[in-house]
Amino acid sequence: MADQINSLEELGNAAVETAAPEAEAAPREPVRDELGRSYATGKRKDAVARVWVKPGSGKVTVNGRDINVYFARPVLQMILRQPFSVAGVADQFDVLATVKGGGLSGQAGAVKHGISKALQLYDPSLRPALKAAGFLTRDSRVVERKKYGRAKARRSFQFSKR
Repeated sequence: MADQINSLEELGNAAVETAAPEAEAAPREPVRDELGRSYATGKRKDAVARVWVKPGSGKVTVNGRDINVYFARPVLQMILRQPFSVAGVADQFDVLATVKGGGLSGQAGAVKHGISKALQLYDPSLRPALKAAGFLTRDSRVVERKKYGRAKARRSFQFSKR
């Protein structure tokens, strides 16, 4: 038995030698269509957004309307611009989005999710910043269903002694 290990140091050296070489992660390739756009689907609550991103002047169109018209509240406009500011590419991409379902807040979140996914598909070097900010993860919180024997999802009916 010439291969016998007598100390912890020899064990460590043997483990390093037999460890499989780490597989090099292949760099991500940009995903673009024939028109030079990247497509992604964003979701939030009940809203689903289909988003196309292409190089441009920073124009954002949602359901055929300008962002200032569709999302009139400044907070919702700010939510939509977050992925660009985090990635450091403000006013470099045009966005065309169609969104259905949910309310305005959920729709804004869905478009934000779609923009983030489409940006990282267009330019994979933006992925670390978007991922660190949590923009590539779908917010899985949805409205809890109503249960029978209850007024709402958890609220009981008002108690009456008589």
